[in-house]
Amino acid sequence: MKFGRIRLAAFVFLCSAFALRAEVIFSTYSAYHHIEVVDEGGRRTLSFNGSQETRVYRDVPTLGHFEYTEYFHMPWLWNTNLKRALMIGLGGGSTQRSYQHYYTNVFVDTVEIDPVVVTVAKDFFFVKESPTHKIHVNDGRVFLRRTTNVYDVVLMDADATTRYGSSVPPHLTTKEFFAIVRSHLTTNGVLAYNIIGQTRGWNEEFVGTIYRTLKDVFPQVYFFPAEETQNVVLLATRSAESFDATRVQTQGQALVRSKRVTLPTFASRLQSFQNIPPPATTRAVVLTDDRARVEGLLR
Repeated sequence: MKFGRIRLAAFVFLCSAFALRAEVIFSTYSAYHHIEVVDEGGRRTLSFNGSQETRVYRDVPTLGHFEYTEYFHMPWLWNTNLKRALMIGLGGGSTQRSYQHYYTNVFVDTVEIDPVVVTVAKDFFFVKESPTHKIHVNDGRVFLRRTTNVYDVVLMDADATTRYGSSVPPHLTTKEFFAIVRSHLTTNGVLAYNIIGQTRGWNEEFVGTIYRTLKDVFPQVYFFPAEETQNVVLLATRSAESFDATRVQTQGQALVRSKRVTLPTFASRLQSFQNIPPPATTRAVVLTDDRARVEGLLR
């Protein structure tokens, strides 16, 4: 009898392990990426060239995302009346889904250079176009040069693959590009910019350099380092008004109380706010269109 129980337990364990085994449900090559969609248990992951880009629970599409995407909600601290947002980079659409869910009166333009990514996001990651969400297949910088739109927030999560792994396309890292972004922001407009790296450690030189370049264009630059992943979200404001941790807490709590922001983790994410330059900023240079040595900064 005891032996039978052991065999049954082993059988159940093997069945559970088989059920949770990762399964590639879609794989293709586009002009920009090797794209894979992987199911494991109840979770679905989008991968570009081996790097995880988006994560979602299939039964609850607003859950399972990477922590750093929640810092794309922080611009509400500086502009409490967001109406129009631009997102450069689609991936699996975690931020777009979140904005559509929590801010039904905010219009979002998404710019994605890879049409295959758009198809995959719609087919596998619950991304939808709607009266408040429009997807444009274009390069982010080209789109901004051609559009006359002005935005309350520009969210940057574009992806390129180098020999060192995932990074940001060099032409979206320069002083000239940030000047274009600034010209399309409202008076209280905010740029939120995701970087794969850390303020101390891996890719710290890159983080410091992007901070230094942003500071050459915007009067105030802050950042939110993720705890669960190696991401830093930099926030650059068009307004010169300075915020400290106390003001961020006060403003954030007021947004939660008024239900202007209902993201469940918003209040706890405020704790990550930093208003001092990353250490590597002191030895950083400003990236320009003539000198955007992104690969040289990566390790």
